[in-house]
Amino acid sequence: MKNDKRNKDLRERLLTFSVAILNFLKTIPYRKEYEVLRYQLSKSATSIGANYEESQNASYKEFMQRVKIALREANETIYWLKIINRLDITSKEKTSELIRESSEISLILG
Repeated sequence: MKNDKRNKDLRERLLTFSVAILNFLKTIPYRKEYEVLRYQLSKSATSIGANYEESQNASYKEFMQRVKIALREANETIYWLKIINRLDITSKEKTSELIRESSEISLILG
C-alpha cells in the first residue's frame, strides 16, 4: 500500500513538472536562436513522465529500461535548464527552482 502511494505521488509529481516546464517555456523570448532550447527542453522534460508512465504496466526488464530512459531525460532537462540559466533570458529564480526539481527527480529515478 505504501509503495502504491509513493508511486502515485511520483507520477503526479512528474506530471506537475511537465506542466511547469511547458508554462516556463512561455517566458523564454521568441528568438530564432532560442527555438532549439524550447524544443529540446519540452521534449526531454515531458519524456520523463511519459517514460515513467509506460514503465507502470511493463515487465521488470521493460520497467528498468523505461526508468533508465526517464533518468537520462531528467539529466538532459537539467542540461537545457542550465543553458537557459547562463543565458539569463528568463527568471533565474524560476530556472533555479526547475533545476532543483529536475535534480531531485533524477535522484529519485537513479
